Amino acid sequence: MKRVAWIAVALLTMGAVAMAANPVKITFWTHEDPNRTPLEEEYIRRFEALYPQVKIERVTYPSAKIAEVLLTAFAAGQGPDMFNLEINDAYPYLVMGRVAPLRPEWVGYPNVDTILGAYLEGTLDPVYRDGQLYGLPLELTIWSVFVNKKYFREVGLDPDTDYPRTWEQMMEVSEKLVIREGEIIKRRGFDFRYGYYLEWLLPMVEQLGGAFLSEDGQTAIINDEAWLQVLRYLQQWGPFGKNLGSPTYKAARSLFNFDRNEVTMCLSGFYQIARIRNDNPAFYESGEWMVIPFPVFENAVRDMAAHYYGHYYMVNAQSSRETQEWTWRFIAYMLSNPEEYLTKAGLIQPRKDLLASDVYAAQPFGDVFAADMARSSLVQLHVANPEFKQLLDDAVKAVMLQGVTPEDALATLRRRANEVLAEYK
Repeated sequence: MKRVAWIAVALLTMGAVAMAANPVKITFWTHEDPNRTPLEEEYIRRFEALYPQVKIERVTYPSAKIAEVLLTAFAAGQGPDMFNLEINDAYPYLVMGRVAPLRPEWVGYPNVDTILGAYLEGTLDPVYRDGQLYGLPLELTIWSVFVNKKYFREVGLDPDTDYPRTWEQMMEVSEKLVIREGEIIKRRGFDFRYGYYLEWLLPMVEQLGGAFLSEDGQTAIINDEAWLQVLRYLQQWGPFGKNLGSPTYKAARSLFNFDRNEVTMCLSGFYQIARIRNDNPAFYESGEWMVIPFPVFENAVRDMAAHYYGHYYMVNAQSSRETQEWTWRFIAYMLSNPEEYLTKAGLIQPRKDLLASDVYAAQPFGDVFAADMARSSLVQLHVANPEFKQLLDDAVKAVMLQGVTPEDALATLRRRANEVLAEYK
């Protein structure tokens, strides 16, 4: 990790000659992560000790709320100096000019090209515009499937050979694993991450040859048969079908770690491993869990895994220039610790030096995530993504919870998506 060491030295050297003329207060908003919080609180303490004139206030919000809170704050002209969001929600801030570009010397690099070369190809594309960078990645995430092996054996399945490779097998296996009391599900075999449809639902559609947007970006909802197959699958999954899960239950990912016979499989990213270790050390050490690839449909025309995405630290363009500079210096200081983010919080910065390190190679199930990454692509970027996500949520709930036919749900989705799209043409 020579590059990391060089950056750390460079940052300290810059600090010796780049003292702020006035006190600087940095407001920092981020999503909750119990494994990341102690790391970043420690980085704040160290940075403030190095630069006593800088004070940093770190505020956390639930992952499901931070996008809404930020939108309200920016609309009122009261956004924080720095924040991180999933790129789906962050991209509109870049397009609308609400975030400030970094200057390479502020983050310990001689030029933008050197920064681009330090990261995995393509991973900075979402925050690169007109020759400037508007963000640096806290993490790159792709979702695979976590499995509790002992519940497989409980119903006579061998987790190492009988795990689902297709969505059809996922439904069959989940039917064997589910436990109900009447119509109430007590244990789900698997369930989806409802709300995050651009990450997992859209790839399912793309496996079948469909798309949300046409190649020229002028039309929404491509290939009706692909969309209908996915919506029919979800209707069969929910209470109007086989009753295997639904958006009304607590997120499967949040239950998996505790091994309380509530869920057998869930979608999640590499960070889930660190959360298992911290939430339930006995389960982590038991060998009773594993990670398997993102399934495909039996009639898939494309081998597509879940879409990968990044969380990027960004800086408010309305902050003073001095605050912007110190904020970028602080971001670079935090991100100069990629091995700690990986081993303590399970977060993968897409840096070439980290990905080539022995520390990364030693991480459990890294090969599964890497293989899914190889058959993945970046999540769809569009300034209207927050609205598109809501429309997908409405369509999913219509077929799963309201008894709306997939045909009618698709017709509504198409009409509303194209109305939104027309507003941005």
